[in-house]
Amino acid sequence: MQREQPVIYEINTWVWLADLARATGNPVTLSTVADSVWDSLAELHVDFVWFMGVWQRSPASIKIARQHTGLQGELAQALPDLTAEDIVGSAYAIKDYVVAEQLGGDAGLAAARRELRSRGISLLLDYVPNHVAVDHPWVTEEQGSLVTVVKGSGRCPAGTFTAGDRCVAHGRDPYFPPWTDTAQLNAFSPSLRVQASKLLQKLATMCDGVRCDMAMLLLDSVFQKTWAELVASPLEEEFWTEVIAATRAIEPNFKFMAEAYWDLEPQLLGLGFDWAYDKTFYDRLRGGDGPALRQHLGETAANQSMLVKFTENHDEPRAAAAFSNGKNRLAAVSAALMPGPLLIHEGQLEGRSTRIPVQLGRRRVEPAVRELEGFYRRLLALRSTPAFRTGSFRRLATRGWPDNKSHQRLVAWLRNSDSKRFVIIANMSDEASQAHIPLPWEDLRGGTWRLEDPVNEEEFVREGDDLLGPGLFVDLVGWGFHVFRLVPA
Repeated sequence: MQREQPVIYEINTWVWLADLARATGNPVTLSTVADSVWDSLAELHVDFVWFMGVWQRSPASIKIARQHTGLQGELAQALPDLTAEDIVGSAYAIKDYVVAEQLGGDAGLAAARRELRSRGISLLLDYVPNHVAVDHPWVTEEQGSLVTVVKGSGRCPAGTFTAGDRCVAHGRDPYFPPWTDTAQLNAFSPSLRVQASKLLQKLATMCDGVRCDMAMLLLDSVFQKTWAELVASPLEEEFWTEVIAATRAIEPNFKFMAEAYWDLEPQLLGLGFDWAYDKTFYDRLRGGDGPALRQHLGETAANQSMLVKFTENHDEPRAAAAFSNGKNRLAAVSAALMPGPLLIHEGQLEGRSTRIPVQLGRRRVEPAVRELEGFYRRLLALRSTPAFRTGSFRRLATRGWPDNKSHQRLVAWLRNSDSKRFVIIANMSDEASQAHIPLPWEDLRGGTWRLEDPVNEEEFVREGDDLLGPGLFVDLVGWGFHVFRLVPA
């Protein structure tokens, strides 16, 4: 059921169910979602649904969020008619790894998983390895698993909170202030690794894989840099090597996806992750930097099939807001038709433009952009074909001429499987760009070929000799693209 280079569909579970409830006029949980809704997910050719934010949220996190002056502005901007009840606490300050009762509890999740599996869709859930909520049971029961300091006669130092006779550090990464609704876990603690392995083995009975929040923070090098003054030396094995092995001893096919930054993706993949975020791809795509994007694809060629492409997720701005309309479509084509898993965020297809903070349980009503939705459906249908699932990938050279260097703004590549051959060209700038792109298939010679573009819904006819040399001529408007399927005319 789990395919290569899958399409992963992220759903903000709390707000998604709130939307379904508003549409039906009745409460909706994971166990009462209509069959037609599950069918609509299958129609998108997705392989995994990632239910983001299903775990029991922290009452302490809810209280902090409702009193946090700075956060209130962000929440009100996302939801102008904000009420206190809309603030449900951070999805990443987890009180316990049981499904929130408001969403249907563990039984509701099990029912949803059965519905997904019956449609050939697997389930991903969140795992937060770096921290737990300040009121998680481990804070009092497993202090050996936390980063702590002995409490002196005075107050706990900044960045910590009182828990019994110790001060527990708030979770953080080395470049930002602490998250004050969390408690930092100790990656170098043997007891944490025992508890983490037990937890992951439990999750392996509830889902088919986990998206590991800020996975690079648990790497020895990063963790030691962040906490060197408060923790012992690294253990013999990396955290991820140990807990992934323990989980796969129980469930060999369980999937691990790393949220990863700072160019640490290869290290995480080497420790056993199946997939890792390709944040560099996103940044260069958003920056419209064609040469840098080509360079990145060359540097990461060995890992491309494991690097997750995306144009938005719950941490990034909505693609409709981050990219102009034309650039939005170019970015979607580039992410979907490159090798590697594809992450799609619920609402992306409909052109939602408001990013929802993870503390909210409701979102504003936004009208769907039907033309954009139709474009995405054509793109995802194409993405589901063998050429893009398992087909080969090759970057193509773009050639200009002495008085025109605009070809440097283009990125071109091919995907092919058996007799299906595709050439994709993307203009990574807002200026018109031209190029010749020599194609590598000698059997084009002497024939006439039809270039069908199922995404833009257009077609051209070209002579095979011209496609080989000087090459396919393209003249693309700013942020323009072609997705050509080559078939004999």
